[in-house]
Amino acid sequence: MKYYTYILFSEELNKYYVGSTRDEIQERLRRHNSNHKGFTGGIGDWEIKYFEIFDELPKTRKRELQIKKWKSRIMIEKLIGV
Repeated sequence: MKYYTYILFSEELNKYYVGSTRDEIQERLRRHNSNHKGFTGGIGDWEIKYFEIFDELPKTRKRELQIKKWKSRIMIEKLIGV
């Protein structure tokens, strides 16, 4: 099974979102772009800008938390090559 840590970007919000999933990444993106409650819901323009694949869920979650702890747009953009 594959696990993903990913970074999304919304032009409308001009913001990044960092997450992880055990689902296929395109399916997870579809759910982020659906009309649901939560930070990513109702926007509909989220795009995958970056992802990493892991073979274990704990490694995936650890990487997600590492990126979130940066709290730095500059570090995220450096990672994704913007």
